[in-house]
Amino acid sequence: MTTQSANTEDTIRVDRWLWFARFFKSRNLATKLVQSKKVRLNSVILAKPSVSVRAGDILTFPQAKSIRVIKILSIGERRGPAPEAQALYEDLAPPEDAPKKPESSSATPKREKGAGRPTKADRRALDKFRQDADIQD
Repeated sequence: MTTQSANTEDTIRVDRWLWFARFFKSRNLATKLVQSKKVRLNSVILAKPSVSVRAGDILTFPQAKSIRVIKILSIGERRGPAPEAQALYEDLAPPEDAPKKPESSSATPKREKGAGRPTKADRRALDKFRQDADIQD
């Protein structure tokens, strides 16, 4: 191997690495994120997806509703399965779990027994009461 070919194996384009590590479904999505200047490499904002990264670099970028801080452990040779992709990086700021909602703000509101819409038995009792009231008048 020559020095030049060994040097190119130590680095990879940032968009390609993000795709290898399965942060994005397609390389095109990773490219668009880098071009929108939302990716930082060692605290420097990237504008071009052709910037090379190597093991030991720190990437910061938004994903979903959280900010990911990733340390590159390995460059990788292909876009493999998820366990292989997870071995390429270390998550320095793991995503937080969804905040737990208090019990009072559940999806279905709680109400006291007898409050709200009447049951079928309640409607029958009301109808009978009204009929009895009409007969007495």
